[in-house]
This record gives sequence, structure tokens and C-alpha cells, in this order.
Amino acid sequence: MKISDLINITGGRLENEPQVQAIESATVFPSKVEAGDLFFAARDEDIPAAVERGAYAVIYEGEHPRNLDEEIAWIAVDSVREAAFRLLRYVMLRKEADLVLLRPHEESFLRMILTHKGNVTFLPKEWTKAFETILNSDQRLFVGSDRQLLETITPEPERLEETAEGQMISDTLFRSTFKVHGYIYQQKEMAPFHLEHLLRVVAFCDRKELPYSLDKIRYTRHFQPLFVDGELASVPRGASDRVVIFVDNLTDIVEARDYVRHQSSWARSIVLTPPKTKVENVERPYWFETPEEAR
Repeated sequence: MKISDLINITGGRLENEPQVQAIESATVFPSKVEAGDLFFAARDEDIPAAVERGAYAVIYEGEHPRNLDEEIAWIAVDSVREAAFRLLRYVMLRKEADLVLLRPHEESFLRMILTHKGNVTFLPKEWTKAFETILNSDQRLFVGSDRQLLETITPEPERLEETAEGQMISDTLFRSTFKVHGYIYQQKEMAPFHLEHLLRVVAFCDRKELPYSLDKIRYTRHFQPLFVDGELASVPRGASDRVVIFVDNLTDIVEARDYVRHQSSWARSIVLTPPKTKVENVERPYWFETPEEAR
């Protein structure tokens, strides 16, 4: 890419009159710089190493680095991160790539049921790693659950709204029997209120022609039950009527409590959260002083 085109895309300012007129590739990691590359300086201290490894151009913010090679292109920007994502938008348009914003549960189920994960590129939440992933991948389908990150790349990433044909047949809080596309999946390790997330992911796989298998369904990282005895020691499933459910979101807590409330008149629930967490319909929480007191 020509330096003049690069400046137009990133909105940068050329701070010198370099001999270099074009770059071959780009990176944000100094250890990956090769001769002819463009280097996005996420950290100023990485610039000397990138120049030493053969960078032909450097995009930076702040003061112009001194005592470094003036034959390469020095391009100043207000934000290195924003400049990097401007280049990504250009690259994705050229690739005709799709960018899909998933809900966290959708991402978990997609990772779970895909039989060939190489058909989809999952974006990391760290922007520098996401930049490298998109820029250096031949894939044309990228997905992620970090809304701020994906909306920085493109203002309106695709969302999953369509659902596959399916329904719940029978369920407990910890086991679900459901039908999808006419096939019945019995006693799967899935909370019943997670079926809607799964059906959106199935519809997405159908539309993108991604091979998948629902035989792999199991508890997601968002909802992990553990059966315990009176001393909170782990016991085999079904050996106790006490269960500790580990979740990473408040929505699943609320839905699990509603499920218990409507399915059983005798069951009782206690919600333990990190300090100062606001839980729906709980106005006067009791704060335990120590982990031992909570146990």
C-alpha cells in the first residue's frame, strides 16, 4: 500500500519526507515486524525495536520520536487504536468479510457445537490481538462478543435475531429434552432458559452453512451446577438435593430463581454475589463479613 493511501485511510499526518513510498504489511507487535512493514505503536517504548527490525513506516501518537531513522515514514495520529481500526475497516471491505456480534451465551454455544472451528474466526477481546487476527487471516467470517470492540471496527455489526425451528419438550433446572429441526435431544446438560440462545446459534450455522453437532451440548461457563452435601463437599449428581450454581451473569441468577419459584413450593435459594452487586428485586441484601461466615 502506498504511504499516501495509508495516510488517507488512517487520517494521519506525515511528519517527514521519507524515501519509503509503500509498505508491505502491518503489525502492532514489534517482535513480528519484518522488513517493509508498517508498525502501529501501541506503546512508545516498542518503536526502537520495530525500526531496528526493518519497519518502513511507524504510526504513533504524541511527540515525534527523535534520533531514529528519518528515511522511513513517520505518521502521527490522535489515536493509534482508532487508526488501526480504520485500516481494518478498509481491509474488511476489500475482503468482503462478515463481522458478527454475538451475545456471550451465543459465543459459548457456537464454540461448543461447531464441528470445524476453522470455518469461523473468534476475535479476542484485546484490540491489538483482534487487529492481528483480522489483518493476517484469510477467513471472511469473524465473530466476537465484545460489543465495544466490534462496534469500533464497524458501527453496525451483524446480530443474531433469527431462531431455528425448535422447542422444549421436558426439563428440570439442570437437564433439558428439546427438539430442533425434528430431532429430539434427550436429557442434555443445559438450563431450559438457554434454549433460545442455542436456537439462534443453530439458525446462524444453518444460514452460513457451518457444520455443527448438538450432541456436544453441555453446561456453558455461564451456568455450572455442583451438587454438595451439608458440609459443601461435592457429591455425585442426584445424591443430594443441595446444589451450588456458579454463574457469571445476573440474568441467569434471576431466571434460575424464577424457575425454582414456579416449579417447586418447597425449594429455597440463596444468592451470593461479589460485594456491592445489585441483584434484581433484592433491596436489602445481607453482607457477610468473611468467606467462612458465608459458608
